[in-house]
Amino acid sequence: MDDKLTIFIALTGIAVLLQAGVLLAMYLAMRKTTNDLQALASEIRTKVMPSIGQAQEILSDLRPKLDVIAENAKETSTTVKAQVQRIDATVNDIVDRARLQVIRADELLSRTMDRVEHTSDFVQKTVVSPVRQISGLMQGITVGLEFLFASRRRNGGQGERRPVPQDEMFI
Repeated sequence: MDDKLTIFIALTGIAVLLQAGVLLAMYLAMRKTTNDLQALASEIRTKVMPSIGQAQEILSDLRPKLDVIAENAKETSTTVKAQVQRIDATVNDIVDRARLQVIRADELLSRTMDRVEHTSDFVQKTVVSPVRQISGLMQGITVGLEFLFASRRRNGGQGERRPVPQDEMFI
C-alpha cells in the first residue's frame, strides 16, 4: 500500500507542478498581452486622441452652422409649402373660371348660331322670296314689252326681227 501511496503522491506532485507550469505560462502570456495592450493604448492616445479632439473641435465649430442650415431648410420648406398651396388654389380658381368662360362662350355661340339661322330664315322669307318674285315679275314684264316693241317694229316696215332674250339664251 505504501507503493500506491507513493505513486499517488508522486502523481499528485507532478500534476501540481504541471498546473503551476501552466499557470506560469498563462501569467507570462497575460503579462505579454497586457504590455502589448498598454503599448497599443498609448499609441492610440498619442495618434488617435488628437484626431478625436480635432474632430470634436470641428464638430463644435460646425454645429451652429448646421443648426442655421437646418433652420433655413425648415423655413424654406414651410415657405415653399405655403407658396405651392397658393399656386394650387390659384390654378384651381383659374381652371374653374376658364371652364365657366368656355361654357359661356359655347352658350353664346349656340345662341348666335340659332339667331343667325333664324335671321337667315326670316330674311329668306321676307326679303329674298319677294325680291325673287318681283325680279321674276320684272323679267316677265321686260320680255313682254320687248316682244311688244319688237312686233311693232316688224309691222312698221323695218323687216328685221330682233331676237328675244329667250332666243339669245339658246344660241
